[in-house]
Amino acid sequence: MNKVIFGVIIGCTSGIIAVGGYKLLETKPAATVTNVLQTPILRTSLGTPAPIGAIDFTSAADKTIHAVVHVKTMYASQQVYNPYSDFFGGQQYYNSEPQQASGSGVIISNDGYIVTNNHVVNNAESIEIVTNDNRTYTGVVVGTDPETDIAVVKIDEANLPFLSFANSDEVKIGEWVLAVGNPFNLTSTVTAGIVSAKARNINLLEYDPSKKIFPIESFIQTDAAVNPGNSGGALANTNGDLIGINTAIASQTGSYSGYSFAVPANLVKKVTNDLIEYG
Repeated sequence: MNKVIFGVIIGCTSGIIAVGGYKLLETKPAATVTNVLQTPILRTSLGTPAPIGAIDFTSAADKTIHAVVHVKTMYASQQVYNPYSDFFGGQQYYNSEPQQASGSGVIISNDGYIVTNNHVVNNAESIEIVTNDNRTYTGVVVGTDPETDIAVVKIDEANLPFLSFANSDEVKIGEWVLAVGNPFNLTSTVTAGIVSAKARNINLLEYDPSKKIFPIESFIQTDAAVNPGNSGGALANTNGDLIGINTAIASQTGSYSGYSFAVPANLVKKVTNDLIEYG
């Protein structure tokens, strides 16, 4: 029986590094949900019910897309073992090319605080933040929490669009959601699906008592299409409020197979507040 692999999503990739299932890193890039529930009544931003059967995500998409950023990271070259040196001589180790990875982030305050995944920015030498209107900033890591795979990055800017946290405990199975991010370097991408399950523990995050890392997993599972590059992006409700941070997929190929997982907003809010206050 084929084993389903849980992959952490960073960016579109030409190389795969094994971590748990596997972690997707981008070294410079080469280049329908069937609704079995009753048709929901969707409320517009003015509070007026949309007509039965008229599913319209445009208001929520317009609100979220401007608050989701592209996170580009650079990693230093590493020493790589040359297996042929034992037979043919030459250097035993050589330096690899610097690597570039990419993911997503969500602006959570108008003064430039951004939440993303720890695995998106962990050990990065430099972080570049690109907004939806193509402004570019240098990102500085405020703090990281490997136990929840959450990190906070700060840029020096004011009056930014941002998303408000929703109460993720109130999210219902079957509820419509949007996933917003930058899959495969396709910037500002919005997909839709439903909440498939709540409080999922998929044994994805690192467990290391020697480093005092005791992971906390209670993922929101959705069938909104999420792919490499979506990590750190927004999972939003139909009001355009943040209900989770997209973090992982379950896949046998490394690409979307119908199962994606997000850290719930209530946990994200608690961690980000602590990171901003205490670092």
